[in-house]
Amino acid sequence: LSSTATHRSSRAQHLPGHRLSTRTARRGAARLLPAAAPSAVDGRSGTKVAIKKLYRPFQSQILAKRAYRELRLLKHMKHENVIGILDVFTPDVTLEKFNGFYIVMPFMGTDLSKIMKHEKLTEDRIQFLVYQILKGLKITVWVYFVLPLQILDFGMARHTDSEMTGYVVTRWYRAPEVILNWMHYTQTVDIWSVGCIMAEMIMGRPLFRGNDHLDQLKEIMKITGTPSQDFVQKLKSQAAKNYIKSLPKVQKKDFASVLKHASPLAVNLLENMLVLDVEERVTAAEALMHPYFEAIHDPEEEIEAEKYYETFDNMDLTLDEWKRVTYKEILNFKPLQTSESKETAV
Repeated sequence: LSSTATHRSSRAQHLPGHRLSTRTARRGAARLLPAAAPSAVDGRSGTKVAIKKLYRPFQSQILAKRAYRELRLLKHMKHENVIGILDVFTPDVTLEKFNGFYIVMPFMGTDLSKIMKHEKLTEDRIQFLVYQILKGLKITVWVYFVLPLQILDFGMARHTDSEMTGYVVTRWYRAPEVILNWMHYTQTVDIWSVGCIMAEMIMGRPLFRGNDHLDQLKEIMKITGTPSQDFVQKLKSQAAKNYIKSLPKVQKKDFASVLKHASPLAVNLLENMLVLDVEERVTAAEALMHPYFEAIHDPEEEIEAEKYYETFDNMDLTLDEWKRVTYKEILNFKPLQTSESKETAV
């Protein structure tokens, strides 16, 4: 699990174990033991699973809408490179008592940061991991807290063209358009983050390590150079325009000199990912076709997601109404069979 998901799911300790067993048994699903841990075991298959509790999802209308969005998108996503949902349940037996719920997902025994702490990644391994991440991004829903092979956490997920806050993405991986408050984003906001992750795999440390959002922008421009006047004119925020204009001119660095241990193809791919202007940055589909992935490129695996039509982003419901529609989703969910653990997937 990502650190965020682990933090949330650690609150599963508040759920009485007998209620969890009763709830899942009543639905014919697996008994999950122990209930006091972020991970549990499927009593039917012996497979380890992760349990995430959404902490205080109905504390406000915004949190309730976010919880409903996460549940709906997790139910929709069916892709090998995106964390899916095995089950969802609540110990609350009536709508009136409904105050929270738990999501059961495949257990992820490691993440990229743990792998990088214990081993130096070979280029073949980096190539494989970045390819998997890009396949996940190609399915067109925006997600955060990326993991090798599978992408996790849909609480802040949105489709392309939706407005996002500038403080969602972890700072070191934050795209410059988020920092600059350029509010009309495209999917390539995630491509920037993948580029940062790929560079970190190669270098063994983060590429851009700013102390705050403005320092982060300075760290980025030390390598990308200060943007052109055409780029500045595209910014929505006048304050951002003025700030960029006030910066001393910096020339773009040769990426090969920064990424000294990277192959020429890896450098070229990163130069196309880490582009300030979103209109010039590669998409996930374009990145997957880059010669860097020639040895493992398989178009049949690089599927597009099924069209997902939802109107809840524009819905203005009361807190009680959000609780009602969420409770209905939980009651109607049909649990999936668990398969082998993802502990060794990466």
